[in-house]
Amino acid sequence: MTKIGEFELLVVLSILRHPEAPYANRIRDDLAENARRSVTRGALYRTLDRLEAKGFIEWELEPDTTPARGGHPMRRLSVTGEGVEAARSTRDVLLTFFDGLADPSMP
Repeated sequence: MTKIGEFELLVVLSILRHPEAPYANRIRDDLAENARRSVTRGALYRTLDRLEAKGFIEWELEPDTTPARGGHPMRRLSVTGEGVEAARSTRDVLLTFFDGLADPSMP
């Protein structure tokens, strides 16, 4: 299985949290607000392209009639089954390592 990095994981989870409108701007806002990560458009789109190349997400173009966008289509994002499995696998690894934090004798 292809590995997923921390930021990629946050992006996948954010897409899953917004099934009604998973557009890049919504994901970017979610990362800023809830992960306290300031993300440039370029960094987000590079990550989306990387996730697509790994087979973890898919997107389709949706026409936009918003004048501010100049008619540019929007990407509607979705997570593939492989993407969900990668997120679950990463969660399992992290939980294994976090188990030690519950020990009160830890500094």
